[in-house]
Amino acid sequence: MPFSAYLNQQRENCAALVEALGKHFQYVSILGTDVHATMIRADRRSSAVQDGAGECGFVVKMHDGKAFYEYSLDDISGDKAALAEKILAAVQADPALEGRMISAAAVADEPMVKDFVRESDFDQYTDEQLLGICQELGKELQAKDEKILNAMVAIQPYVVSKLFVTKNRQLSQHYSWANGYLMVVYGGEKMVQARHGEGADNLAGIIANLKNNTDEVVDLARHLAKATPIEPGVYDVITDSSISGLIAHEAFGHGVEMDQFVKDRALAKNCMGEYVASPITNMHDGAAATHSVASYFFDDDGVLAHDTQIIKDGILVAGLSDLASATQLGTDPTGNGRRDSYKRKAYSRMTNTFFEPGKDKLEDMIASIKHGYMLFETNNGMEDPKNWQIQCTAEYGIEIVDGKLTDHYVSPVVMSGSVPELLKSISMVSDQFKVIGAGMCGKGYKEWVRVADGGPNLKVRVKLG
Repeated sequence: MPFSAYLNQQRENCAALVEALGKHFQYVSILGTDVHATMIRADRRSSAVQDGAGECGFVVKMHDGKAFYEYSLDDISGDKAALAEKILAAVQADPALEGRMISAAAVADEPMVKDFVRESDFDQYTDEQLLGICQELGKELQAKDEKILNAMVAIQPYVVSKLFVTKNRQLSQHYSWANGYLMVVYGGEKMVQARHGEGADNLAGIIANLKNNTDEVVDLARHLAKATPIEPGVYDVITDSSISGLIAHEAFGHGVEMDQFVKDRALAKNCMGEYVASPITNMHDGAAATHSVASYFFDDDGVLAHDTQIIKDGILVAGLSDLASATQLGTDPTGNGRRDSYKRKAYSRMTNTFFEPGKDKLEDMIASIKHGYMLFETNNGMEDPKNWQIQCTAEYGIEIVDGKLTDHYVSPVVMSGSVPELLKSISMVSDQFKVIGAGMCGKGYKEWVRVADGGPNLKVRVKLG
């Protein structure tokens, strides 16, 4: 599937509108988006091919030497001088707000013309073929155990084309991604759900991995049906990559989004250069840091993707910024300017957030625990960036006794406490590593973007309940 033909046709229109608005602003950029998304799913009772969260439109970003302005629209054809006047009238600031506006330095507009493409195999599959695969796998899951009340299989492909134009720049990017899911509803001693997820820009690989994990998801459901509540307390814990990623995302992801620095809403702003974690802890974020659902070539401000090291040997060394927050703070943008859609503002947002692998073997980490738990599968998490408190939920844990995993499952499991205390308790880091991207992250309760997180196994000491 090639880059959007529609956006290709709009290159000259974008350049003309930038020129017209350039008579009134020091800096003008236009981001055009054309995103196609599909949800293909089947369960015991129904199956469907549905539209996903696609979008098509434009957002104009302007800077007058003092502040930024944005204006979104779904059509940039027609008379550009008239359109420029309409935009100018819409973004005029109320004089009463002048004293409350946050000033921002001039914006660099270094010349670059480049088209980025990431190949995929999406053209080799029709929606009908993918629906047939979901239906077949659903029936296979359903037949594995009479206690399975329902089995659901889903594949969610989406294809992204974006065009970015300024006076000196013209960038385009085109890439695809898909997530696949298995889920069973199991009616054993109690009703539970078990799931397995895959993500890649290769549909053949997703399909193969889903087929290879049908037995595992049913076995997990059987164990969860027998799982007991955990006895609250402070334990030695081993995290799987999913839970390591949840800690990275909640503990020092939102807390270092630098638009919160501008508003003095993040404690991390005052802790740069200080120890915030164990000296064996290293953490990164960036669309260029690894390959996942949150990997792109340039962000929604036209800044090329970065690999930003947030924590180095336990010391907080960097935050994550969009163009506006970086210019307001006098730093370089890190390529983390992201939008819910072209209709929404760009914020500083995480992309791929993860801990670096270490040198320990997982079996040695488990053997080091007299009594504790290994935690698996992210459920949800919350963070308070201003006070550095965290609450994260794992789908389940497996008890460790005398250095060995038992057959005793607990579910669900909630981790809570102080972010620095949690990160400073990291005593072992495995040499295994995985980044997982199957979900969406909101800014507060809205502004949803796709994110990935993960890392190695971590040994920590934390409050569970």
